[in-house]
Amino acid sequence: MPRVTGLAHITLSVRDRDASIEFYRSVLGFKEFKTRDGKQWLLTECRHPCGVVLGFIQHKDQFKATFDHRRTGMDHVAFQVGSLGELSYWEDRLTELDIDHSPVVHSDSGSMIQFFDPDGIQLELFCPADLGSDEA
Repeated sequence: MPRVTGLAHITLSVRDRDASIEFYRSVLGFKEFKTRDGKQWLLTECRHPCGVVLGFIQHKDQFKATFDHRRTGMDHVAFQVGSLGELSYWEDRLTELDIDHSPVVHSDSGSMIQFFDPDGIQLELFCPADLGSDEA
């Protein structure tokens, strides 16, 4: 069987591309690196220092509705952090940025914080249980 070697990128449909880019830049540290606009859409790709690439596409004929995880498609996006200490840092950072978020929630699989982007897409910061120590 041919191999898949990794995740190339994820593209999110958004109501306002520029507002989404600003959110992901200022909150999570993504940097814009490629913009390709067409007649019916605006598209920008952003890269995080860890290598994750997110595209933000604003369709000109969009419905202006916010994201609803109950519809078929994506449910949420989870970004991994290296330790519980880093997760605690993120909790403080989200509070300082006045971004509504859950407290750190612990489970058998790991610990996480949930929050939402400007379009209502659920985001998580996740520390797997096997990385739970503060040694990262």
